[in-house]
Amino acid sequence: MKFELPLQSGTLIRRYKRFLADIELADGRELTIHCPNTGSMLGCCEPGSRAWFLDSGNPSRKYPCTWELVETLEGDWICINTARANALVAEAIENRVIVELQGYSRLRREVRYGQESSRIDLCLDSPEHPEQPACYVEVKNVTLRESGGLGYFPDAVSLRGQKHLRELIHMTQQGYRAVLMFCVAHTGIERVRPADHIDPAYGRLLREAAAQGVEVMAYRAIIAPDEIRLNQRIPVELD
Repeated sequence: MKFELPLQSGTLIRRYKRFLADIELADGRELTIHCPNTGSMLGCCEPGSRAWFLDSGNPSRKYPCTWELVETLEGDWICINTARANALVAEAIENRVIVELQGYSRLRREVRYGQESSRIDLCLDSPEHPEQPACYVEVKNVTLRESGGLGYFPDAVSLRGQKHLRELIHMTQQGYRAVLMFCVAHTGIERVRPADHIDPAYGRLLREAAAQGVEVMAYRAIIAPDEIRLNQRIPVELD
């Protein structure tokens, strides 16, 4: 995935009110940019980090610049724009990078499904082969790294994430294929675990989902100022 326009950068001063961040540009000016991440962003918004942003050039927007990437003080790259995750996974499927999700002729997004009024991020199927069960793919963006190469999800208690796991379990019980895909948007993460210390209920439900046939996998991204793309499967540790 190439960024629509060249990214610009500045030094992060602070992230606040969930949707805003202040940065200092190279000429000393301060700029407030939009933060497209409603999560806690643990480890992703340390003052002094380099923040890479996209300038829409749209004067009608109150905050025309959108924060996309963080270059941490340790040298890791993180994509903090959670809206990118679904597109990254879809692109990787279409480019045959995610080999486990090949063999379908159609990819649809935001399809209604389940028992709790949900929408699945990606639905794979082959209408010309109705005997082939559809595959429901829920995408989760992983950016929290706490020690070494360990990445964790979620970074805050996630009732919505728990709901999605229940829906995936239900789909496997109906005979469909269900996949939880961790989109690892942090170059320093080498393996992923459920964040039991943050949301133990999510960890328990994730293990139950895996035991009932939900496939759990993680792919990590290459991240640079001009491009981000998934390129490598990494382990998910549930034990």
